[in-house]
Amino acid sequence: MLTVSTHDTPTGDTLASGASERGKHMAVVETERHGQILVVRMNRPERLNALSHEMRTRLAETWTEFRRDNELEVAIFTGAGRAFCAGEDMKESLQHGAPGGRRPAIEDPFMSGALEKPVIAAVNGYAMGGGFMLVERTDLRVAARGAVFEVSEAKRWLLGGFNHGHIANLPYPIAMEMALGFRFTAERFYEIGFLNRLVDADQLIPSALAMAEHLLTLPPASRVNTVHMMRQMRPAPSADQHRLAAALKEHGAKSDLIESRAAFAEKRRPRFKGWDDPEDRYRLPSLDKIEG
Repeated sequence: MLTVSTHDTPTGDTLASGASERGKHMAVVETERHGQILVVRMNRPERLNALSHEMRTRLAETWTEFRRDNELEVAIFTGAGRAFCAGEDMKESLQHGAPGGRRPAIEDPFMSGALEKPVIAAVNGYAMGGGFMLVERTDLRVAARGAVFEVSEAKRWLLGGFNHGHIANLPYPIAMEMALGFRFTAERFYEIGFLNRLVDADQLIPSALAMAEHLLTLPPASRVNTVHMMRQMRPAPSADQHRLAAALKEHGAKSDLIESRAAFAEKRRPRFKGWDDPEDRYRLPSLDKIEG
């Protein structure tokens, strides 16, 4: 018997009690239990599962509950409709006049790295920007044929997604292509090793469940310890590179941050300024000029 639990109240109810709230509103995050496996489904299909403040809060609550539930061991993360997640809800950002979206008031253990349990991505469609970053944080990945991926930071910020290809341990030209906002098909990502499985759409959840079932055959400590060790071995930018990135995020016309989102919302070409002082183009921060 499949147990369905939903979140549609602002409080962090348990997975079981969440079901009692079902039907009051459309839950932006739905969960299903399959024994020791939890399926977490983003559910704003009309907005391609864009990350609104409510969505971020419900996800933080869900991952916290999953972490604390001793009966659950593995999660599958997916989306409803034709997208996994389109990333930042830019219409909401424009309403609040602040790019990037509001973060939840509580910690999200999936995003912070505090979640000890493995998470499998089941990518059903578009995974763009912040949606790509959700996939990136998972431990194993299954994608439906035809899914589309994009690191969108170069289109929205003053610094592109410099770290994503590095974290994925991909060759320099592929990492550069990702950082500059090119789109990738699931087929290509499978070829270069970013995805574990590439399947027909109707096999997406069954394939993810099969991977989860395999994980459950391992001794619990072996599964948890191995996942933890593998995560520690992932490449990461150095402290100096992070300082340089912070300087570059301030290097340029800040008005372009909102302009990129306004152009998207208004379905027009953006009118970027680039730099408040045109000479700043030639005064790039560098590692040897950044104080530690």
